[in-house]
Formats: sequence, C-alpha cells, structure tokens
Amino acid sequence: MTVDRFEATYLIETPLAPALVAEVMAGEQSCGTFTRVEGETDALRRRARATVESIDELESVDAPSLPNALLERQGHNGPWRRARVRISFPVANVGANLPTLAATVSGNLYDLGEASGLRLESLQLPSSYRAQFALPQVGIAGTRRLTGIASGALVGTILKPNVGFSPEQTAELVARLCAAGVDFIKDDEVCADPAHAPLAQRIPAVMAAVRAHQDRTGKHVMVAFNITDETDAMKRHADLIEREGGSCAMASLNWCGYSALQTLRRHTGLTLHGHRNGYGALSRHPLLGMSFQAYQTLWRLAGVDHMHVHGLQGKFSQPDEEVIASAQDCYTPLTPEIEDRVMPAFSSGQWAGTVPATWAAVQSDDLLFMSGGGILAHPGGPAAGVASIRQAWAAAREGLPLVEYARQAPELAAALAFFGK
Repeated sequence: MTVDRFEATYLIETPLAPALVAEVMAGEQSCGTFTRVEGETDALRRRARATVESIDELESVDAPSLPNALLERQGHNGPWRRARVRISFPVANVGANLPTLAATVSGNLYDLGEASGLRLESLQLPSSYRAQFALPQVGIAGTRRLTGIASGALVGTILKPNVGFSPEQTAELVARLCAAGVDFIKDDEVCADPAHAPLAQRIPAVMAAVRAHQDRTGKHVMVAFNITDETDAMKRHADLIEREGGSCAMASLNWCGYSALQTLRRHTGLTLHGHRNGYGALSRHPLLGMSFQAYQTLWRLAGVDHMHVHGLQGKFSQPDEEVIASAQDCYTPLTPEIEDRVMPAFSSGQWAGTVPATWAAVQSDDLLFMSGGGILAHPGGPAAGVASIRQAWAAAREGLPLVEYARQAPELAAALAFFGK
C-alpha cells in the first residue's frame, strides 16, 4: 500500500472468472462502468482507476449464496467460484469524505450482477490519509480518567426496563445504580427522546442524581444518554448533557449516519458511545455486507470513543470468535503511527459467569463490561450484582475457578446459583 492509495479486501462468489469480476469491481467503484465511455482516456485511467492488487481463489460451491436475477437470466448453473480480492483505490478520488469513502468501498458493489455474494472483509488506510479524519477525543485513557478507574474493567449496566419510566423514575434508578457501585450506565437503544421521558427533562433529572453521588463519594459515574436523532437535535442534547455536568452521549450509528456523527464529533467534547444496533443486517450472512474490521474502521474515522462488540457466551447470534476479533479490532490502531484505539463495550447476556471467558479471550481490562439483568436481576439486588461481577474479574485475573472463588464471595456464589441454572 502506498501513501496515495487505500486498500479494501473482499470475499466474492461468482460463476464467472474471478479475475473478470475483480476488474468489474475496480471499474465500477472508480472511473469506469460496464463499457468504456468517451473521455475515459488512458491518462485518466492511470490517475483515477482502482487497481486489482491480488486474487486468491478459494473453494467452489454447488449453489449460489444469494439470488441474482441477471445470472439467472443468463442461465448460469455454476460452479460458484469464491475468491478473496484485494483492490486499491486512489485517495484523490475520495479525499477526506467519509460517506464517499464508504460508498466507494461498498456502495453498488453489493448489487453487482456478476456476483452471487460479496462481502467487504477489511479496509486499510495510509497514515497520511487516516490523519485527515477525526480521532477519538476521549478513548480508553479518557474514559478511565473521567470515571476515576485507573485499572480493572469498567463495570456498567443498561437502564431496564428499556422504556416506560418517567424522568423521575429513571433518576431514581440511576441513583440506585450509582450507589450500587457501577462505573457506567447507558440508555437502551430504543429509548432516546420518548414522550414519557423527554431528554430535556431526563438529562437534568438523571444528572442531579449523578452529581449528588459524586458530591458524596467523589466518584463520577459516566452516563451515556441516547441522543439518537436528527443532527441539530443531537447537538442540542449534547449541549444539555455538558451543561448538566455529564460526560457521555450515545448514538445509534447505523441510523444516524456518518455525516451526523462527524458533525456531532466536531460539536462536542463528550465521550461518544457508538451503538452498533442493526449491524447484524450487514454481517450475519457470510457472503454479504461487511466484517467488523471494515465497519469499525469507518466509524472510528468519525471519531467515536466506544464501540459495541456484543458479548461472549451472550444472547445474540454472533459466535464468540467474532466477538473476540471485534474487540481486538478496537484495540488495534488503524495505522501504526496514530494512536486511535477505542474502548470495546461488551454487552448482551453478560453476568459474572461470562467474565472468565472474556478475560481469557482479551487479556485486558480496557473494556466496558455491561450487564443489565446480571446486575438488576441479582437476587441480592444491584449492589450484589455489581459485587459479583467484580469478584468474578478478581477470580479470573488470579486464575481461579469461579466456584472456588465464590467460597469467599457470597455475591458471586448467589449469582452462580441464580443465573447459572
């Protein structure tokens, strides 16, 4: 990879020659179309055309992964050849334009008539190009500084019930959770600015509880208010969070879009908690969409500080291997020369019993370990739920089985008996 080009790697499936399809991809996403047009000179092509850098053919399969009307009309019956294709694109074609970068490396490629499957697997950028985009303003170190947690995993929770509480009820729950010892609290993705708890009322009510706890204990609990909305509204909500002494805003990335997140990043110094809900539509089919490596690369260019990765042994469809790889993607700088790591947020069905697998997988405390039911539904109450998770982390770091450690940790013992049935 050179300083004037970025690279994308794809997994493709086609009944045609993979080399032919790769050239179609390169042309479609740069200066060409299905046929050479007037003005597409050799000089222009040398300057602006994407280039196929490598093709590694893989196994063939007997049936197409996805329907394709064009291939059906043409009577193709297979075999359906799979290949890994690497293409480089001129930086000058895109510039520091995140939506156009996303359109260039994906866009119409998903609709190509020549392919019965296509997935963006990775995206690699030269340092000089990455430097033109936003960096996380808070990131891992800043999150620790704001919460006062110098070491150890940050234990967080999600407000439950997801929706339905009034601002006053929400504030009461937040006060209980602060007293229980959490480091981080977030809204659910479906609770942003509902009529029964508008942010204009919910933010001041919740932050009054957070400030009162901070006055008593000296500890600032980070609350990620879900400000997902149109851009001007998000800016207003972020301003209110800052005025009330808050430190974090959450946005549903896929539904706000790159431009909105870029605008929000420029507007506020708050921690931006990136919620990936909807990513499954881009990732669950192995021959469609994009991998988390590519996905999180694009969102890190928008300047987010936290990225959801789901959780090990959790309640969603992702295998543990994907969750682990996603966390490692967050820990990996996009380029070696620039520090832009973001904090992975583990959630979905997490409780004390999933801690050992998490520690074994990432060997790092630089994460948000978020547990909703595992804290709020603990038979001893939220404080016991938080204690059980911290006890599980201590056991994992010491290399002790949870059952053994639980002999001296009643909250962990209760969690194992209740959630582990």
